[in-house]
Amino acid sequence: MFCQVPTDKRSEVTGLLNVELSRNSKFKHWRFATSWHTLTWVPDTFFTALLSGRIPTVRDETGAIFIDRDPNLFGLILNFLRTRDIDLNNVNIRALRHECDYFGITPLSRRLALCDEMNHSSCGDVLFYGYLPPPLTPSPSNSGKNSNSGSRKNLTASNSELAASRTHSRNSSLDLRTVGRVPSQDQLSRCGRGHSRAASLGNADSQKGLRVENTWSENAKVQIIKAHHNWIAVAYSHFVTGYRLTDSCGWYVVFQSPVQESTIERIALNAKTGGATTSGSNSSGTDVMLGIASGLFVRLWAFSTHTEPVRRTLIGTFNLGVRVEHLLFVGPQLVALSGAGSRSKAGVWHTSTQHWQTQDVAHLTTYDTAGSFLLLGTATGAINYIDMQKFPLRMKDNDLLVTQLYKDPNQEPITAISVYLTPKTSLCGNWLEIAYGTRYGSVRVIVQHPETVGHGPQLFQTFTVHQSPVTKVSLSENYLISVCSEYNHVRSWRVTRFRGMISTQPGTTPKAAFKVLALEAPTAQPHNDSGPYGEQDEEQIFIQKVVPDTDTLYVRLASNGKRVCTIRSVDGSPVSCFVVAECEGALRPRRLLLCGHRSGATQMWDLTAPIDKAAKPSQTVGGSGEGEESPIADGGPSPDELVRLLSACDLDASPAPPTPAILPTSPNRPIQAP
Repeated sequence: MFCQVPTDKRSEVTGLLNVELSRNSKFKHWRFATSWHTLTWVPDTFFTALLSGRIPTVRDETGAIFIDRDPNLFGLILNFLRTRDIDLNNVNIRALRHECDYFGITPLSRRLALCDEMNHSSCGDVLFYGYLPPPLTPSPSNSGKNSNSGSRKNLTASNSELAASRTHSRNSSLDLRTVGRVPSQDQLSRCGRGHSRAASLGNADSQKGLRVENTWSENAKVQIIKAHHNWIAVAYSHFVTGYRLTDSCGWYVVFQSPVQESTIERIALNAKTGGATTSGSNSSGTDVMLGIASGLFVRLWAFSTHTEPVRRTLIGTFNLGVRVEHLLFVGPQLVALSGAGSRSKAGVWHTSTQHWQTQDVAHLTTYDTAGSFLLLGTATGAINYIDMQKFPLRMKDNDLLVTQLYKDPNQEPITAISVYLTPKTSLCGNWLEIAYGTRYGSVRVIVQHPETVGHGPQLFQTFTVHQSPVTKVSLSENYLISVCSEYNHVRSWRVTRFRGMISTQPGTTPKAAFKVLALEAPTAQPHNDSGPYGEQDEEQIFIQKVVPDTDTLYVRLASNGKRVCTIRSVDGSPVSCFVVAECEGALRPRRLLLCGHRSGATQMWDLTAPIDKAAKPSQTVGGSGEGEESPIADGGPSPDELVRLLSACDLDASPAPPTPAILPTSPNRPIQAP
């Protein structure tokens, strides 16, 4: 791009646009002609420095100055300098604003910044459900084994004091988002503009100084989020904070764990209503069990939340013998799993016997739960199960009663498993359907119906569409979904049922194929599981987080990949972990996306309405038959969105997809193997 400018300030050149082709027809050179005054009426810009000689210039044989920028956007900026007006129809405001910042055209940059902010509110969009600010880090001295945690009022007193210390000016709305944490780069850039809320940045800076003195400031980001019923547990590097949801009060802090010496790697949450407390007294209310795993050890805490103050009791510290890779509750039982090849183990703490038991489960690779059953997939092709209701009652019977349920016909290593209980399971207990994936890309469905009782599950159907190890499978009422390790390539099939049972007439038909690209580090994958999420009798979804340090998530239907909505952090802070949870409300259950952020805050989004809307059948095209849907464009990020996301990611440092020779790392189901 060449710009012809008169060398004499007094001479004027009319605004003229000439387009010339270079000798190489692949390249097009744009030539702009303008006046000295047009380029310099805005002070302290790129052009004033260029024409004053402070910036070296490159000129062609005619004396035109070469500027290596986008000529289309430059033409818009030049017209603004001429007329002090601009037409933004079919213009990428973000790209134009970037060019204005480069050239230093402050008047136009401020206008574009305001236009950009009109579409992004710090209060979120219509899906934004709530914001939990980062809690104050508890003192390490409060990590006693048995102690009473403070009352709910005391747990939130410090945050209330900080809120009370803020001014009541209208400019303090950003304070609620920045207090107690470091402001994001997006906030800092907005505060640097002329129309930003300067008072908010001042308060954020003062809190930033306070956090530097905190010895735990480097571990302030949210590591893990778990949810159960109307409870969520937000785990940081060395402590866990528990929140409860009520229709009258919303989310509020109920308990906080002691500070752990070791870094928290896994947590599990179980909330129960009514019943006996750990001390044996019966009282109405809700008790919460919290399991925390670090390395080889699991600590189990009980919180009596119906008393004031909240009573905290350490039930015990248990040793699995190998590093805990999965921690979960199956009913009231706490289960710890580890896939360490021949040294794989499973540990169970039983609520009735108050006893911790471990057992070797060789070559454990994946798991799933169904009612009181825990199903375990192995690298030898076997599917085992543990019935938690048939637990040994004698201490000497240190046996978890691991029973083999099925053996893969080709003895392929099982890397993903999903269990579907038909509606009639509760009546006779003989209706069972299992889908599983293997290291070699096979997806198989096995069934156990009343006519097959006594013979074990029978092989129903096999799909060999994947060329890479299967990392996820999900069998629901209407769909079978599988994911392989090739950048999360997804295949889905529509399932036909007759009287609740999977049927061969007309059989399982292919639905869609798409990718859920996620360039996440393997160590962060367990807490950034892309899904699928959702109950088996409803539409399931994927949560796509493309790059590690991003504030944007894409919610997509698991059946066809269609984009449901796009979630962006209200404060610009990157998402460090997320989970989808079903929370019961007074009117209807809500499906919430819970996002933990590097700032230490937790943001919540209500996905109930957009999922229901997106799951409605699309209009048929050209009178096509029933069940035929119109083509759906890929619901992931568009090319422009993907390029913008990847610009902040070092692709050379991103993990490559696993090879078929290695057991895949699945964020939620499969267990790592060496």
